[in-house]
Amino acid sequence: MLSRRGALAGLAAAIGAQIMPADAQIVKQSFGGRAATGADVAAAQGFDMLRGQRVGLVTNHTGRVGGRRLVDVLAKAPGVTLAAILTPEHGLTGSAEAGAKVGGGRDPATGIPVHSLYGRTLKPTRAMLDGLDVLVFDMQDIGTRFYTYISTMGLAMQAAAEAGLRFVVLDRPNPLGGTHVSGFVLEPAFASFVGRFAIPIAHGLTVGELARMIKGERLLPGLASLDLAVVPMTGWRRDMLWPDTGLGWVATSPNIPAFETALAYAGTGLFEATTASEGRGTDRPFLTLGHADVDARRVITRLGSGLPGLSLSPIRVRPRVIPGVATTPRFRDREISAVSIAIDQPRAVRPVEAGVHLLAAFQAELSRSGQALVAERSAFIRLAGTEKLADGLARGMTGDDITALWRRDVAAFTMRREPYLLYS
Repeated sequence: MLSRRGALAGLAAAIGAQIMPADAQIVKQSFGGRAATGADVAAAQGFDMLRGQRVGLVTNHTGRVGGRRLVDVLAKAPGVTLAAILTPEHGLTGSAEAGAKVGGGRDPATGIPVHSLYGRTLKPTRAMLDGLDVLVFDMQDIGTRFYTYISTMGLAMQAAAEAGLRFVVLDRPNPLGGTHVSGFVLEPAFASFVGRFAIPIAHGLTVGELARMIKGERLLPGLASLDLAVVPMTGWRRDMLWPDTGLGWVATSPNIPAFETALAYAGTGLFEATTASEGRGTDRPFLTLGHADVDARRVITRLGSGLPGLSLSPIRVRPRVIPGVATTPRFRDREISAVSIAIDQPRAVRPVEAGVHLLAAFQAELSRSGQALVAERSAFIRLAGTEKLADGLARGMTGDDITALWRRDVAAFTMRREPYLLYS
């Protein structure tokens, strides 16, 4: 439920973001004990906030109301005209491989125009927004700064402000919960589409809270005039991980098939910009880390007593082509030694710290033969948001020494985000 409602109303006025409270009785009757997303709440209220308006919907396959696409529900909503659909990386169906450009066209089920925000442009153009009254954002993020859906949201907010459109966020849970905040805070000099905002790797915010912070803290320029509104969830608390919500998981992208993958990704996603395999081309991406020149048993031994909430096992894998999922996996068709990660106690896992400890252990093993784990430094820095991680690994720093580098900045960020929180 919403916390500090009276105080938040005042903060919303100062931030310039309206909070649309849910009718608690409607939600209780409609959803029972599970968390209700902003889309659930908006649908239960008949999309009253959108009546008489032409809507552009920034969404993908994760934008759902119950078991139905929000696209289909909103297209049939009385008094609402769904005039355009705008889609992020992986496309409307979520089936395009990471990095693959996505085209536009029309949605087969509704005939509504579909505009790609991961093709010729990453930001909605004036032509895409022509004739609209409001942009609505609804898709499931996974709580990690370098997952690109939040960059799409920020650029869509900018475009809405420039076009004089209202921007409405239908809020959804952060699968990692709202209390785990960790990792280097992005330095503005290294901002990119895989890291747009000066926030930690694991930021502990919902998309609605993040939108409020992006505007309130001026994390992007040009948003002072944006008419921003958030439809909050009900039944979600900051201490909830995804399994606590009662909601079913929809694979957010081809290589994030399960909650466990999303949890690990906040740390092991950093392996994408190294010479190691991050597990693409295996059955357990981001839960399988390997290298042709590294003995997984030695990596595990280096980690000593292990990592909280995780168990590590040495295995042999042969990354393979998986159409639409992994067309160019690292070490394709080569058998390599790998670390298999099992999540035993999700609440105990500190994913960013775990990823850094694994990076340090892999680098230590590669150093035995004079090799570097980070080959494409610029790509790695864009993910890390700083040069500190790459430099620390190159100097042979331990995982503990590296993670200590971000603690002060994370503490400062945690205080800065407080006015924008919607849930206790």
